[in-house]
Amino acid sequence: MAKSGSCLVVSVGISKQLSKRSMVIEAQAKSAETKLLQQLRSRILATGPITVAEYMKEVLTNPMSGYYMHRDVFGSSGDFTTSPEISQMFGELIAVWFLNEWVKAGKPKPLYIVELGPGRGTLSDDMLRVFSKYSDAMEVVSLHLVEISPHLSQVQELKLCGTVSVVKDVLEHSPVTLRLQVKKDSEEATYKHSITKHGVPVGWYRHLHDVPRGFSCFIAHEFLDALPVHKFQRTPEGWREVFIDLDDGPGPHHLRYVLSRGPTPASFFANVTGEKRDHLEVCPEAGVIVQELASRMDEHGGCGLVVDYGHDGDKTDTFRAFKNHALHPALSEPGTADLTADVDFSYLRRILKDRALTFGPIAQGEFLRNMGIHIRLEKLLANCPPEARQDLLTGYDMLTNPEKMGERFKFFGIFPKDMQETLNANPPAGFFAPS
Repeated sequence: MAKSGSCLVVSVGISKQLSKRSMVIEAQAKSAETKLLQQLRSRILATGPITVAEYMKEVLTNPMSGYYMHRDVFGSSGDFTTSPEISQMFGELIAVWFLNEWVKAGKPKPLYIVELGPGRGTLSDDMLRVFSKYSDAMEVVSLHLVEISPHLSQVQELKLCGTVSVVKDVLEHSPVTLRLQVKKDSEEATYKHSITKHGVPVGWYRHLHDVPRGFSCFIAHEFLDALPVHKFQRTPEGWREVFIDLDDGPGPHHLRYVLSRGPTPASFFANVTGEKRDHLEVCPEAGVIVQELASRMDEHGGCGLVVDYGHDGDKTDTFRAFKNHALHPALSEPGTADLTADVDFSYLRRILKDRALTFGPIAQGEFLRNMGIHIRLEKLLANCPPEARQDLLTGYDMLTNPEKMGERFKFFGIFPKDMQETLNANPPAGFFAPS
C-alpha cells in the first residue's frame, strides 16, 4: 500500500481490460528501463502513485525524455500514420470546408488558420495549397501553429517553408509584422515565425492562449487524443480513480495500475448524472481547450473542426500505446511509444452546451463523402501519371473504408452561437448529405 497525498491506493483488479494488461501469472523478465522510467520511479517513491493523466503528460511531453519532444513520430518510419500523410485529398477537403464557412460568414478580415498539434505540417501545407487558389483569402490569411515540440516545429517549417531556422526564445524575436500582428506589449508571441512557400505568414506558439485573436478557422486533428486523461472505475463505494504505481513483483513491467481508496480531487469529473458505464476516461484539458475555442469564436467569429479517434459516450477503457504501428503495453518502456485515449465527444458536447453550436460526431468516411471526396478522386485520377493511380485509390480506401479509418475517426464541428440562424438556413457542409 502506498500513499499519494491524502489518497491511499491499493492494488486491485481495476477492470477486465486493465487486469488483462497488468496481471501476469508467471514470473518473467522485466521490460527495459528508460531514462523516463527512472524519473517516474524517483517521483513515485517520493510522493506516491501518480494519476494516469500525470503519466501521459510526462511520457509524451517531458522536456528531456518525452515521446514527442525529440523525434519524428509520424509516417512509415514513425509509430503511426495520420490521414494527411495518406492522401492530399484529406487536407484539401478540410480547406474547402473552411473556405466555405469563411465565405458564409462574409469574408471577415483578417483570417487566421489555427492548427493545434500540426504533426509534420502536411495538413496545413495541403490546406494552404487550396487557399492559394483564392486571391480574396490569400490577401488576408495567416497560419498559426500550436506546437510544443522543438523538433516537430523544425519538421513543420521544412515542410511549409522549405527552410529550417533555430528556435529562439520569444524575447529575442523582433516584433512580427505582416499579418501575424504581434505587438511588443502583447502576450500573443511566437517563438518562431516565417513565410510559407505559398507566401502566407506563419507563426509557432507553445500555447493556444498565445495565438492572436480574430476570425479563426481552428483544426485539431489527432490532437485531443494525446491530451492527458483521468481514468475512473466504478466500485460498490463509488467512483475510484486509477493510479500508476511501481511494480516490484513478478510482472513484466516496472509499473502497475492501482485504485484510489477514496475520492480524489479529479473525482468531480466522474460524477455525471445518468452515467451507466463502469469505467470512464475524462480529459479536462480537452474541455478547457474547446471552451477557449468557443470563447474566441463568440468574441471574434470563426469555426472549428475536431478530427480524432473517438466515440459518443459509449466506450470505456481506450487508453493504449502504439509503437512501430502496433499496439504496445502502455506501462512498458515509457517514453518510447505513443500514448492515446479515444476522445469522448459526448463530454465535449456537454462542456460546450450553452457556449457554442456543435455538430457531430460523424464518421470520417461519411464526412468526406459528403464533401465530395469521390469527385476529387475522379479528377485526380484523370490527370495523374499511371504510377500514381494506385496510391490515390489506396489512400481513398484508407480514408473512407469503415474497416479502416472511415469509421474509427470522427469529425466534430464547433460554431459560435450567434451563427444559429445562418446555419439553420445553410447547414455546415460535411455533416449533412448534399441534397
